[in-house]
Amino acid sequence: MSGTIDERIARVTFTPDGLVAAIIQQWDTREVLMLGWMDAEALRRTLTEGRVTFWSRSRREYWRKGDTSGHIQLVREARLDCDGDAILITVDQVGPACHTGTRTCFDADDLEAVRGPEVTA
Repeated sequence: MSGTIDERIARVTFTPDGLVAAIIQQWDTREVLMLGWMDAEALRRTLTEGRVTFWSRSRREYWRKGDTSGHIQLVREARLDCDGDAILITVDQVGPACHTGTRTCFDADDLEAVRGPEVTA
């Protein structure tokens, strides 16, 4: 994302309730760590402070990842998807990303997917 902070945030397409999905990924391994929600202020804090801040839909308050656990997310890069309705934030994750104590929130039981035919070139 380039431009001033306000210009960057203005390019985001927020949901009717003012939120955007933020996918958090470890910058060097590309491991998907978690998904959280941000409003414009949480995104502003994330881009200016260099630590990921989310909007908690259940508690209706801001929370900066790691403030209570010490498992912080240091921002390396933020990218807006082609539709402007999702953000990919690459981070240096310190400690586990998931509130359950696991490295990633995506290591729970796998959902079995129906696989299509293999494509060969």
